[in-house]
Amino acid sequence: MEIPIYKVDAFTSRLFAGNPAAVCPLPEWLADETLQAIAAENNLSETAYLVGASNRFHLRWFTPGCEVDLCGHATLASAYVLFNELNLNHDLVRFDTKSGELTVRRDNGLLTMDFPSRAPGPVDVDPGLVTALGGAEPAEILAARDYLIRYRSVEEVRQLAPDMEALKKIDRFGFIATARGTDCDFVSRFFAPGKGVPEDPVTGSAHCTLAPYWAEQLGKTKLHGRQISQRTGEVFCEVAGDRVKLSGTAALFLKGKIRI
Repeated sequence: MEIPIYKVDAFTSRLFAGNPAAVCPLPEWLADETLQAIAAENNLSETAYLVGASNRFHLRWFTPGCEVDLCGHATLASAYVLFNELNLNHDLVRFDTKSGELTVRRDNGLLTMDFPSRAPGPVDVDPGLVTALGGAEPAEILAARDYLIRYRSVEEVRQLAPDMEALKKIDRFGFIATARGTDCDFVSRFFAPGKGVPEDPVTGSAHCTLAPYWAEQLGKTKLHGRQISQRTGEVFCEVAGDRVKLSGTAALFLKGKIRI
């Protein structure tokens, strides 16, 4: 059996930047253990699988270690493949996912995703968190699905050296480190070692938490976020009630076939 595969760098307009995701369109679902095995073999932060037709698809995301409930960059990559490689004759695609219906629209050279907002709130902080993050004392710690840890400067975020084994022992999906930006509204980094992703290059789902947080802090609904991983990526955000619009670009790195 042959399965098509595309590798797309998301949240960037150039290759070797942003966040790479694999996208596999399928005629029907394979066994979950096969989907997980392919994702582990790809060894990317996410592999996305699509089943559907016209402009509506079921979409699932797998890290090398597990299936996840929401992934931004692999959704962006999936829409890119549908629009640019599979010649989808629509300007809007709908995805049915574990996080409900998500849409992606072609919008003046950008792909704009409509995602649920995940505003952070107060939380009882794990006593090992600050030490595990390996950096300065945070200015604030909140949580939604992930911990959101605010630092006082871009450099404090950049200089973090997390202990991944220690983070694995903390009961949260992921860890968002953030600070106010200098030439953008905010910067971030994202770690999820317990889910098979030590540091994610650019994380759409994290911006579902970052956008409402920084919208409140900065008093604006349209924001420019930059994830300052080694690869770096740009995410343009708009907060609209209980939804967040996340926009970016993508670039195709490869296409081929998997044989199983």
